Amino acid sequence: MAATQHAQTIKKDTQECLTIALLQLLEHHQLSDLSVSKVCQRAGVSRMAFYRNFEQLDQIIYAYYQPKIADEFERLRHTSQNSVKLENQEEFLAVFGEQLVRAKAQGFEPLISQIFTEEIKKFFINQNKDEEWLTFISAGVYALWSQWLLSGRKRPLSEIHELIRKMVTA
Repeated sequence: MAATQHAQTIKKDTQECLTIALLQLLEHHQLSDLSVSKVCQRAGVSRMAFYRNFEQLDQIIYAYYQPKIADEFERLRHTSQNSVKLENQEEFLAVFGEQLVRAKAQGFEPLISQIFTEEIKKFFINQNKDEEWLTFISAGVYALWSQWLLSGRKRPLSEIHELIRKMVTA
């Protein structure tokens, strides 16, 4: 058992080093300009260590952002009061807005979009709609939030939510 736990600890440490290295490199480079070799060099691990943990750089970004976004959506799903839900979303989107701008600039925004739409779908899954409807609505919600964030939050979030309500009930 000790060897297995030790191996799991090493794997987790390696993943963390690779994640930190990639995020640091993304501060000055586009994702498309980075290579596995550059990230491994920065992390101080071998390419073999990389491939034991990930198949491509996108997976590191997904593994980093997915739990953060999923946790926030889970918190929102368990908030019953609309005013509190709106307040929680505003706080999250305010913080996340900076990261979205960075994701757009660094070329990994499609991954963020994927994670968001996966989580948004979970909000509407109980409406007995088909997969195409869920895909359409979740992509639309993400597009509204994304545009709102990237355009500098010029309208109140409550107006964006009203648009979402209209979209969902149409």
